[in-house]
Formats: sequence, structure tokens, C-alpha cells
Amino acid sequence: MNKEFGDGLDQAVQKAFTRPTPKAAGAQMRYLVKQYKGTKAVAQMLRISQRTVERYVKDQIKKPRADLAARLEGEVKKRWQPQIRAKAREKAATTGGIVIDVHARLGYAGAPVDTTDEDRLRQLTVALPPQYAARLFDAQEQGASEDQLRELAADALREVYFQDGGRRAGSLQEVQINDVQHLDFKL
Repeated sequence: MNKEFGDGLDQAVQKAFTRPTPKAAGAQMRYLVKQYKGTKAVAQMLRISQRTVERYVKDQIKKPRADLAARLEGEVKKRWQPQIRAKAREKAATTGGIVIDVHARLGYAGAPVDTTDEDRLRQLTVALPPQYAARLFDAQEQGASEDQLRELAADALREVYFQDGGRRAGSLQEVQINDVQHLDFKL
């Protein structure tokens, strides 16, 4: 299953980093060993042997397999600059908001008379106020599923874009995001 909404939120926060993440496998491995305070925990997390971790730390192995390289980079990015990450999320949730840029099939349903199940391909770029950013980030931290994040984003689009804060489309009850072609979040 694609993790486009969760990954999109992570990438938006990563754009706030002030220093680049380590690129070399040895540097990435040393960073993780320092974070986890030992090679055994890193080996279990990456599903490799403790000896392999030690060899990366000593630069005896320099080029990991593609699947290991992807896991290694992902784990480093998850932990890189936690204070910067927290500040970026806090700013988005309190003052800055978040911009969603989505190209997907959007369908909607209103009161029984106005109900439609015909979705159509739309390209939307919408600035969401801070309370919606807070909902998305809080749900992500609570371990929300991809479907729950998609639903929260759809509700935000319904309230901000389609209903324009209550000024139009009052009978609109639900917006659905399907067949996502492109998704990007910006803080």
C-alpha cells in the first residue's frame, strides 16, 4: 500500500532541516548506532547481523544492497534533527498552516437530492489553516493509518476549498480523494 499522505507530511517537515542528512552508508550507520546506543539494536531494526553493522561503522563495507540502503536512509531521516522537526510541526500547527498540492480524483456527496458519486480528476493547491495542519500531524503521531490521513485531508479540503469556510456548498457532506496522481505538502 502506498503511504503517500504519511510520506508527504514527513517530506514537508524534512524540508525544514538546516543540515543535510549523512550520505555515506558508514556515516549513516554511525549516526544510528549513536542514536540507538549500540550496534545490536541497529542490527535488529535494519534486519541485518550485528557484525555487518560493525563492518559499516568501521567503513569495511561501503556500498549496501539497494533494499538496505533504502531502509538505512529512511531510518536516518526519521531521526535526523528532531528539534528542528518538532519546531516545524509546531509552527505549522499554530501559526503557519500547511499547503496541500494534490492531483487526484475528487468525489463528493451532499444531501440525498444532491448526492453524486461521479468523481473527476482535479489539480488543487490549497493553503490549509493551522488547525488542519495540527489535525494531520497529531493523527500521524498517534499512528493513524493512510486511509485516516487521506480522510482528514479530504475533510480539510471540503471545509476550506469546497465550502469556503461555510460560505457555499452547505449541503456538502463528504469529499473523497481517490487515484492520487501527485501529492505534496509544504509548510
